[in-house]
Order: sequence, then C-alpha cells, then structure tokens
Amino acid sequence: MDKNLITDNPIAIQALMTDTVFAIPDSNMPIVETQSLGNTTTPQQGHFESSAEEFVYKGDKTTGVLFILRYPDYPYFSPQAEDAFLKTIGALQLNAENVAVLNLANPHNPNEWKRIMSFFNPKKITLLGVDPTSLRLPEIAHNSYMHGKVATVFNTFSFEEMFADVQKKKLFWTEFKSFIQS
Repeated sequence: MDKNLITDNPIAIQALMTDTVFAIPDSNMPIVETQSLGNTTTPQQGHFESSAEEFVYKGDKTTGVLFILRYPDYPYFSPQAEDAFLKTIGALQLNAENVAVLNLANPHNPNEWKRIMSFFNPKKITLLGVDPTSLRLPEIAHNSYMHGKVATVFNTFSFEEMFADVQKKKLFWTEFKSFIQS
C-alpha cells in the first residue's frame, strides 16, 4: 500500500494540512488559501484561489468588507479568535465567505495602505489590533472611525485583547454593530 497521499482537491488539502501552501509557477502542485487573477475555486468550506496576485487573504474581496489583522503565529486567527470572529460577524448577517480577511503578518502581504486599497477596493475596513500608524494612517482611537474618500476605517482591539478585558469587548460590540449597519 502506498503511504503517500496525493490529491489536488482543495477541501482534502485543507483537512490534511495546517500550513498555507503556495503555488509554484509551471507546477501541477495543489494550491490552497491564496489569491489569483482567475482560476477560482470556491468550495463549501472556504474560498481558495491560486497565488499569482500580490495578497494572500481569505474570503471574498468583492463585498467591500475587509478585516485587517496581524497574527504572526496563525494563518489568520488563533482558534479561539476565529470562533469569536465568526460568531461576531454572524450576528450581523455576515460570514467568512462574504468578507475578506487579510493577515499582515504573512510575509507575502505588502504592508502598504495604497496597495491594500487598490487591490481590495473596500468600503468598510476593520483593523483588529493593527496600529493605524503602522499603515501610515493617522492615529485613530480604539473603537473609533476614520472616514476617507473611498472607505471608512474602524480601529479596534484584537480578539486576544478583548478576551482579556470584558470592557474592551463591550465597547467593541457597540461600535462594531453601528459601523457594519451604517
């Protein structure tokens, strides 16, 4: 019996691997959780594309809702934070398939505001624990908005900060509901 598992099914790859897999040009290797100029596959449990473009992200960028975070230890969220994220957006009739999530800790992702805006073309951006000045934005107080020409940026705490302080969680929820529903 062959002990090597070979598949190009993105659902099977997601179930078998915990790391993000990148495409190698001119290769028939499987591709998971990256973004491309075409060649899109949308399996039921996630949004998977090839890696020819400049950002690696999860979800759908066409809806105009973008979450930006910086989690160096995880592809996107810690398991506890992902659960909280899905419950939070679910309470507002959003889900992982109709928002985009960008982890700036991924070395493939440029930490440049103009490129983020050009690529994602978002209308509502939530910074989850990302200092706005790290993106060369003006300072924005936590749980506050900055209205730009194209998009509104909501700066808030990371989920880990909210787990540690219930008051931060309450402040976030009140403002986040207002932000998403506006």
